[in-house]
Amino acid sequence: MPEVMFAGPDGRLEGRYHHSKQPNAPTALVLHPHPLHGGTMNNRVVHALYERYRAMGFSTLRFNFRGVGKSQGRYDGGIGEISDATAALDFLQAVNPQASMLWVAGYSFGAYVGMQVLMRRPEMGGFVSIAAPASHYDFGFLAPCPCSGLILHGEADELVPEPSVRKLVDKLNTQKGIKIDYRTMPGAGHVFTPEQTEKVADATQDHVMGVLNRARMSMAAD
Repeated sequence: MPEVMFAGPDGRLEGRYHHSKQPNAPTALVLHPHPLHGGTMNNRVVHALYERYRAMGFSTLRFNFRGVGKSQGRYDGGIGEISDATAALDFLQAVNPQASMLWVAGYSFGAYVGMQVLMRRPEMGGFVSIAAPASHYDFGFLAPCPCSGLILHGEADELVPEPSVRKLVDKLNTQKGIKIDYRTMPGAGHVFTPEQTEKVADATQDHVMGVLNRARMSMAAD
């Protein structure tokens, strides 16, 4: 898991990057929870998603937002963090110019940033949003949402009530060509236990492999 430093809009950003040995491998960017509430790229869920994408053959990057770990700069209320994420995508795309697909996955605050990035990068092939803070941020910018994806939420989330996320999912599913794979986890709060984290990774793999297999079948049929 080599450490990487790459240029961000407010200084250098620290990350961990795995380069797939497969030619034209898909790429994935994994985004961590809120920097002011202990969120880092070493968060349990972020690390699990990173490892699972890596196991699926992706070139995968997780990194610290500005002001976290060795990343330069300071917290910018979400605006600068969106720019950090697009800089991370620039890095990923520069070292994977022939990537077959581009994914973004985020947990909590990282899910919000990831979905903001979707709107700025129309080439995105899919997304994974875990514990999306739908009751804290306005997700109205997803109009229209550029691609389908997985949204997973704990049914007992004490910070983001599940109905607020379901409302977002229902709204996205009315959009033409968009299908949100919405999964809830009984008994799970906003912070996932190690056992629940493994289930989050399993659900992510199930969704991502389903998308990749459908894409391969479509290409084979052409």
